[in-house]
Formats: sequence, C-alpha cells, structure tokens
Amino acid sequence: MSSIPLDVAVGDYDHTRDLASGKVRADGLKLTFLEMPFEEIVFRFLKYREWDVSEMSMGAYCSLRSQNDDSLMAIPVFTSRMFRHSSIYVRSDSKLRGPGELAGKRVGIPEWDQTAVIYGRAILMHVHGVGLQEIEWQQAGVNAPGRKESTASNIPAGVRYRSRPDRTLAQLLESGEVDAIMTARPPANFQNKSGAIKRLIPDLVSVEAEYYAKTGIYPIMHTVVIRRDILASHPWIGRSLFTAFEEAKDRSVKRALDATISRYPVPGLPAFVQRWQDQSEGDIWPYGVQSNLTTLKAFLGFAFEQGVLHRELTVEELFAPSTLQRYDP
Repeated sequence: MSSIPLDVAVGDYDHTRDLASGKVRADGLKLTFLEMPFEEIVFRFLKYREWDVSEMSMGAYCSLRSQNDDSLMAIPVFTSRMFRHSSIYVRSDSKLRGPGELAGKRVGIPEWDQTAVIYGRAILMHVHGVGLQEIEWQQAGVNAPGRKESTASNIPAGVRYRSRPDRTLAQLLESGEVDAIMTARPPANFQNKSGAIKRLIPDLVSVEAEYYAKTGIYPIMHTVVIRRDILASHPWIGRSLFTAFEEAKDRSVKRALDATISRYPVPGLPAFVQRWQDQSEGDIWPYGVQSNLTTLKAFLGFAFEQGVLHRELTVEELFAPSTLQRYDP
C-alpha cells in the first residue's frame, strides 16, 4: 500500500523535531512539514485550511466545536503547555502586589478565547476570587493594532468588554489606560528590557509548582487537529499520527533528562526536568486522553463559564475516536 501524503504545520519544537526530520515515521503516511510562527499557523488554517494537519489553539478549537463546527478533529497531542501565571504584566511603577488586587481594574487581552487568557482568568476566578464582572476588559493586538477575535464568543452577561483597534496592549499599559494586560506573547516593551513593564507575579517557579500540586492542572495551550474529510476517508490516520507524535516527544524528554552532556544551553536542565518528572508521576509531558483528564475537564469548565464555549463539551467530543483509548495487550 502506498503512503498517504499529508501536509502538517506545527511550530519548531524539540519534541516534534524527530517526526519532522523523518527520524520518526508515521505508519502509512508521507508527511511534509511546514514550519512557521504559531500565530500565522492558526490564522491561515482557520481562514483558508491550507494544509491537512495543523497545530491549533486549544481555546479556538474548543470554541468551534461548541458551535457545532465539525470540520476539524483533534488528536490528544499537546505541543505547547505552559502555566500562565507568567502572562500577567503591569507597569514597573504599579502598586499592584498580586492577581487578587485586579478586582475593579482595567485589564487588556489580545483575544477573549486565547488559551493563555482563559487559564489566566481561571487563576483570577478560582485562586484569587476575582469575578469576570469585576474587571473592565479591553481587547487589542499585543504589539500591532487592529487585531480581531478569531472566533465568536458568548461573553457572559454583565461583563464589561470593548475592542480597541486603534491601540496595542503595549501602548495601553504603558500609557496607563489599562492597569494590567494578560497575554501569551509578552509585549514589546517587556521584551526590549526597557524596564517599563514587569510581570505581576515575580516568583513563578514556586507559584506554578504550588498550583500544580494543589490542582493537578498542567495547562494545555495547543493541540493538533486534522481535517474531518481526511479522517472520514481514513479513520486510522488519527492513531498513526498520535503514535508518531508521541514517539518523537518521548525521545525529546529522554534528551532533556540526559545528565551526561549539555544537550541544551540551559544550566542544570536535567535536574530541573527530573524534579518535574518525579512530581508528575513519571511522565513530564503526557499525551493521550486518560493521562490528561484533570486538565482537560478543568479547561472545558473554565472555557464554558467564561463564554468561550457556546455549550458544554465533553472530553470525548474533542478527539478522534481511535485516540480515546490505548490498546492494552
């Protein structure tokens, strides 16, 4: 049987690189990888469906599924995971001392359904007791004006929200028009080390570790989706891709744990990775549904209460049926 050709667009990750390079192969498939910035991948795929398999924002994908858009189907491969305590920025002269003090303030966001923002709002709501209606939300591009919402949200009643197409989040924050911003991509005036912007939560390592220990949530930012028409013709493709992505990821984690040589230019990385490996019961970066039920269920709950989802979703609705369970001989 000849291999089925598929075009795949994902970011440049060490944990996908062995699949992209051909060192790991997906059974029955001939993969051509397209590499570009994540924001471009999502914009082009949502608008034009230019390739067959794509990395995708978890928030945008779940929003579409809740609106009964069945043109895409995910596999439980999670290319990006990040705790989002790091995503809240304030001016360096801000008197705010923590997320709990954002009640009654103005907060800028790039999109209501951005996955990082969903988790950030969940931290405000469930850890610090700050409700959605207690904040004035302003939407704008992070470093370039004119950004629009990528999907339609059902923002809850009583939430104050307005779009600011004329300004950027970086400008709004530095000028004092908002008190804080919440964004996956840092603003330029933080990245350029001007000293004008700082993170609201400085001690990230201990705060994130405590959050994980208490909740069991390791936030999932991105997943991988397949065009539904392809899966309809060849249902086995979901499992084949899942297996290949998982093998590439396992090889990457093994490299990160290698204390023999410096595989990455990061001091002390193997010991740091090992600590997280021990805390996460042996799999620091799990793929699959069962290993991620706590995070997936929590995320769907957060997204529904924030109006990102138009109806409640179950975890099983998100993923290709062949990937929901593993074969256990």
